[in-house]
Amino acid sequence: MKILFHIPSIYTITASRLVYQGYKNAFTDLGHQFRPLTNEDNPVDLFSQYKPDIFFTSIGPLLFKNLNLKLLKYQKKQGMKVFVNTPFWKSPMSKLRINEVPSVSENLKWIDLIKSGNFGDVYYNICEQDDPRMTGFSKITGYPYHTVLLAADKTQPIESFTKKFSADISFIGTYLPEKRDFMKKYLFPLSKKYDLKLYCQDLSLFDRSLSFIHKVGQYFNIPYLKSFKKNRVSFKEERQIYRSSTVSVNIHENYQKKFGRDFNDRTFRILFYGGFEITDEVNSMHKYFKNGKDIIIAKNAEDWLEKINYYLKYPEKRLPIMKAGRENVLNNHTYHNRVNQFLKIYKASFE
Repeated sequence: MKILFHIPSIYTITASRLVYQGYKNAFTDLGHQFRPLTNEDNPVDLFSQYKPDIFFTSIGPLLFKNLNLKLLKYQKKQGMKVFVNTPFWKSPMSKLRINEVPSVSENLKWIDLIKSGNFGDVYYNICEQDDPRMTGFSKITGYPYHTVLLAADKTQPIESFTKKFSADISFIGTYLPEKRDFMKKYLFPLSKKYDLKLYCQDLSLFDRSLSFIHKVGQYFNIPYLKSFKKNRVSFKEERQIYRSSTVSVNIHENYQKKFGRDFNDRTFRILFYGGFEITDEVNSMHKYFKNGKDIIIAKNAEDWLEKINYYLKYPEKRLPIMKAGRENVLNNHTYHNRVNQFLKIYKASFE
């Protein structure tokens, strides 16, 4: 099959780069053709020459900027199916978050487009089916949404221990507004007692300003600005960090902990790449993991700190948990698993 994946810029520094890379590697490893549609491509030429079977896209100003909807309608008539990564119907996030798409329910043009049938054939989200943030989507648009979780890329190897990244505790992630209070109160002070290494995007105001400039460069397709800012760590370095840290902590945004119906892809990546993960609690995690058996989920901030202290004191107790966690992800939560899920949905869309 031929897969066309819509990503405005392959130079993005957001988590979407990991999702794109994961699906690219999984589809090609399974024998399918895969290529991106970026803002640098000519959509008319690309669609007519490549003739994709499935087109993956999303909803939002940056995605729609260079997407020819009339062309999409024509391609659908030729048999192409459109899979839409759907933002929240009622988003809990601030409209100041420039990397996030606002509520679909507040945009009548988007709603009319979905209802028309001229856009997506399949809509999906990482959240559970009972997530209140999606309440109203199916009733108003007439389309169900599928739950397709994030995942780990099993085509990438586990790295060896690397002294450069050796640490008691490590954290890789973006210093997002809804994480900052938790990080200031509970994560940063750990450096007084332990060797704590942080690999954070947007940790300073200056860094956040650069991210904004980078985003503007991508939106307007400005050659230098769209790619001048680099990720804090490479894919390989990320895997080395997890492998070389005694504890890799995972922190979610406040809205994720409040609603409890979606969790980040770091949950899977730490486990798969040989790390030992201690994470804050998101309720839906318990559906996919066994706390204390293949992951360590802390019920609150105090419990999170207690578990960090315990496993740093008794590191040998991590080993069976690390093994079970990786096996769980390998069996159930790789991008290969997600591709197979999509292909089943694709087949069902013709029935």
